[in-house]
Amino acid sequence: MAELAVGDQAPDFTLPRDGGGSVSLSAFGGKPVVLYFYPKDDTSGCTAEAIAFTELADEFAKAGAEIIGMSPDSVKSHDKFAGRHNLSITLASDEEKTVLSAYGVWKEKSMYGRTYMGVERTTFLIDRAGRIAAIWRKVKVPGHAEAVLNAVRAL
Repeated sequence: MAELAVGDQAPDFTLPRDGGGSVSLSAFGGKPVVLYFYPKDDTSGCTAEAIAFTELADEFAKAGAEIIGMSPDSVKSHDKFAGRHNLSITLASDEEKTVLSAYGVWKEKSMYGRTYMGVERTTFLIDRAGRIAAIWRKVKVPGHAEAVLNAVRAL
């Protein structure tokens, strides 16, 4: 499958979310959506990223955008993660890795000479028409949420 690019239609999904219920990309039609993929709840980088997006959630809302964080962790794990860090953003659970694969972020990674499958930290900005407006791959967390907010404001 070809890697998604700016201008492509964002793959729709419906997944279970923290706090119960489900979240669908199509439910936000007409609004920009920040869809960020992260490897694992409660790891240092993922926690810092979720807190950064939570701290700017009001600014994203003022700009008309929704924020969805997604990882292969369970809803139960997301609930604990959100509660422990007072997160106000939506956390979607993709335990089957179907959406992670559709967005091309479930990849072979390596650490200390060992290869394994995991989530490549990536953020997609999806515009009001459901098209990908921007992509940040191999995200470095410091300053990332602010950069995404600036891109949302520029839409």
